[in-house]
Amino acid sequence: MDYDFVILGGGSAGYAAARTAAGSNLKTAVIEGGREVGGLCILRGCMPSKTLIESGNRFLTLRQAREFGLRAENISFSGEEIIARKRRLIGEFADYRRGQLERGKFAFLRGHAAFLDSHTLSVKHPDGSGTSLTSRSFLVATGSVISSPPVPGLAEAGCLTSDEVLDLTGLPASVIVLGAGPVALELAHYFAALGREVTIIQRSGQLLTGVDRDIARVVEDAFRRRGMQVFTNTKLLRIERDGEIRRVVFAHEGKEKSVEASAVLNALGRKPNTSALSLENAGVARRGPTVETNLHQQTTAPHIFAAGDCSGPFEVVHIAIEQGELAARNAARILQGSGDLASMDYRLKLYAVFTEPQVAAVGLSEGEAIAQGRAILTATYPFNDHGKSMVLGETEGFVKLIVDKTTREILGGSVVGPQASDLIHEIVVAMRFRATAGQLATIPHYHPTLSEIWTYPAEELAEG
Repeated sequence: MDYDFVILGGGSAGYAAARTAAGSNLKTAVIEGGREVGGLCILRGCMPSKTLIESGNRFLTLRQAREFGLRAENISFSGEEIIARKRRLIGEFADYRRGQLERGKFAFLRGHAAFLDSHTLSVKHPDGSGTSLTSRSFLVATGSVISSPPVPGLAEAGCLTSDEVLDLTGLPASVIVLGAGPVALELAHYFAALGREVTIIQRSGQLLTGVDRDIARVVEDAFRRRGMQVFTNTKLLRIERDGEIRRVVFAHEGKEKSVEASAVLNALGRKPNTSALSLENAGVARRGPTVETNLHQQTTAPHIFAAGDCSGPFEVVHIAIEQGELAARNAARILQGSGDLASMDYRLKLYAVFTEPQVAAVGLSEGEAIAQGRAILTATYPFNDHGKSMVLGETEGFVKLIVDKTTREILGGSVVGPQASDLIHEIVVAMRFRATAGQLATIPHYHPTLSEIWTYPAEELAEG
C-alpha cells in the first residue's frame, strides 16, 4: 500500500485527523479537491459569517446609542469595506491552514478523489493529470454543500445562498429568508442590524427546530420587536420573479399568502458533499444523505472512517475535529493492533447561534430529557432581573438548568440572551466534571458579571 491512512478533505476534521495520524506514526496523506484550501468553517462558515455579524452588531450598537445618553448621528456603513475586512481576515486564516497542511508531517495532494475499490483511489489533479493510490485505511471528511430543495421557481428566481451573502458588497433593501436554522437566523440578524427589511419563512412551528420552544420563542419575539416579519408553520408553494422583485408564495394558517422583496436567501440547509466519491465502490453505505458511521466513526467498511458534516450527527466544527482525531486514533489502533477502539461521547454536545439575542445550549435540552423518560428538575432565571444585564441594556432571555431529579447532577443548560455563546461554557465545564447544581451554586462569582446569573437556578436546584 502507498499509505497507511488517507484523508479526503482538508478542512477542520481532515487536518485534525492528519495531525493525529502522523503523530501516531502512520504514513498519511490529505487530498483536497476544493479550489480553495481551508474547509467550510474558515472559507464559508464560522469565521466569515461571524466577521460580518460583528459588523452588524457594532452598527446595531450605534443605532441604540441614545439609550445610553450618547449621540451617534448620520451613521452609515460601507458594504465594500465590511467585505474587504472579511476577505482580509479569512485570507489570513486560510493561509495559516494551508501552511499547516503543506508543512505537516504528511503528504498534501490537490485533486478530486473517488474510490475505485475499498483500498484504491483515483485522483484527478488540477492540471488535468490523474493518478491512483492505495491505502490501508481512509477518512472521508469532505464536508457539506448547500442544499436546494425542489421548490418551484427556486432556481429560476436567482436566490442568494449563504456563500454569496458572505461576499455581498451591495446589500438588498429587503430580504426574504427561507428557513430558520442557525445560518438563516444569523444572516437575518446581519441584514436587519444593517437596517434592511427582513422576512423569515419557516416550515416548522418554531424557529431553530430542535431547541426548546421557550428558548426559540424569545428569539422570535426579539426579531419581531426589531421589525422583522416571521412566519412559522408554512409550506413553500413557489417563488416568482418580476424584474428585480422576488415573490415567495406559501401556505400559512390555511391560506395562501405571498411576500415580496429585493432578494431571497435560500437557507434551507446543507447536504453531505459525497456525490462524486463513488462510495459504493468501497462498500460504504449511507443513512439517508449522510455517510453511515458507528460511534468509532467507522463506516460499513470498517477500515474506512468518516467525520464532520458528511457523517453528522451534528454539523459543528468542534465535533468534526473531535471525530477526526478519534477516527485517526482508531485507525492507528487497528493497524498497529494496539487496543480497544475509542467511541464518541455526545454527552457534552454544544450548540450556539450568533443572533441577537444569542442562543447556546449544552447536554440535554428539556425536550430531549422528557423524550428519554428522564426524571428531571429544571429552573430558569431571567436576564431582566439581573443587574449586569440591566446595565448592558440587554435584558431579553433567560438561563435554564436541567438536573437529574435524584442526584441533582447537571444534565444540560441553555441560554438565550447576551453573550450566550460564552456563558454556556461554564456549564460545559461543570458537566465535564459531572457537577451537581449544589456544587455549581457554591462556586464564587464576581459581581456584577453576566456569569453570576447561573448561581440563581443552581441554588434553586441544589440538594435539599
